[in-house]
Amino acid sequence: CVIFQHAISKQQPFTASSFLVSCARIAPTFKVRCIKIVALIVQKYGGTSVGNPERIKNVARRVAKYKAQGHQVVVVLSAMSGETNRLIALAKEIQKHPDPRELDVIVSTGEQVTIGLLAMALKELGLNAKSYTGGQVKILTDSAFTKARIVSIDEQNIRADLANDCVVVVAGFQGMDEDDQPVSRKADDN
Repeated sequence: CVIFQHAISKQQPFTASSFLVSCARIAPTFKVRCIKIVALIVQKYGGTSVGNPERIKNVARRVAKYKAQGHQVVVVLSAMSGETNRLIALAKEIQKHPDPRELDVIVSTGEQVTIGLLAMALKELGLNAKSYTGGQVKILTDSAFTKARIVSIDEQNIRADLANDCVVVVAGFQGMDEDDQPVSRKADDN
């Protein structure tokens, strides 16, 4: 098969007609038997989907199927089911009204566990995988602790890893503000 890969770019939007024009240009040069379009797949898994090690392994197998088809894959994960609530309850045992910044530090650990476990499960399947916290990806948010909104995402590291055939696993719910303070994002902002 001839594989066409279109890197998503603001400078060159991908359209069906641009794809067909590209095919027409090379068709006289090559015998084309089949065409495979490689896509950037972004998958989001919530807490129930990654609620225990077996479910994390199931997610890894699903991701592996897309990689086997030649796609680039970014996976965004929540903490394991119930983990965020457990961490909030733990914080409230220490401080009746937890300090918002410190609460964000605590609840962000749930996603960190899950992304590390999925990256390990993917590696166990023979895939190249790398996990990133919100701060490592450089997800810039406003400074509203416990309910921050995304301002921007630095894609450079993610795109470099994707170009190196790596599955990128990103912690959902996390970001950093302009002062490099950890913040948790609103659930509908993941």
